[in-house]
Amino acid sequence: MTDQLEQQAAVFGPKGALMGLDLGEKTIGIAVCDPSRMVATPVETIRRRKFTIDAGRLGALATERKVVGYILGLPLNMDGSEGPRAQSTRAFARNLANAQSLPVAFWDERMSTMAMERELIALDTSRAKRAEKIDEMAATFILQGAIDRLRGFFP
Repeated sequence: MTDQLEQQAAVFGPKGALMGLDLGEKTIGIAVCDPSRMVATPVETIRRRKFTIDAGRLGALATERKVVGYILGLPLNMDGSEGPRAQSTRAFARNLANAQSLPVAFWDERMSTMAMERELIALDTSRAKRAEKIDEMAATFILQGAIDRLRGFFP
């Protein structure tokens, strides 16, 4: 959410790569931005297993790409309230913050998967290829929204 993102902005600092995550029940879409935070790029989609395995993969990617923080898509209901999926995302974020030393912030992800699905359909992407790429594309959409907002935070 924007208020959480703005509170975390000081911890993230004005520069450094951020990792965007789109948490699904079965997969985690991953995107990373450049250190100047101009462009978010899809990285991969991992199949969820145990938290420790998933966190280990995220940590390895974060180290490899010199990430300074995570942005998790927060799946709010259309009225802005939080349901079970948002609570699950918050629990994942708490566990991730405890397992690693990187700060975690949230970004409202409402409509991100639908927006990317429409984009991939417009590009005439096959159904199989869309299913393979949708989560990392949604993570890219989430991260791009967050870094666009952060650009206004630092002069």
